[in-house]
Amino acid sequence: MATKALANGENDPFKKPQVLTGAAEKWAEFTGFLHDVRAEMRKVVAPGWKEVRTTTGVVLFAVFFFGAYFFIVDGIFQQGMHTLLKSLGGVAQ
Repeated sequence: MATKALANGENDPFKKPQVLTGAAEKWAEFTGFLHDVRAEMRKVVAPGWKEVRTTTGVVLFAVFFFGAYFFIVDGIFQQGMHTLLKSLGGVAQ
């Protein structure tokens, strides 16, 4: 009977507790993750000064372009709403 219990792994004095095995697996996953992060970070290259100036210029141009565009579109809609409300009697003259 004792032989069957040892064969099944029950009451095995050399068997690691399940909690410690899970923690060891999680630690191995975590250290593997950190290894992968370090390998990817070695591939990262900082942009040069010329690239930084170019992309900054593109962003500033886009901000001012879209700002002007929405200012014009908002003015058109504002004028249209004012005209519509005036014709319906909703705006005092």
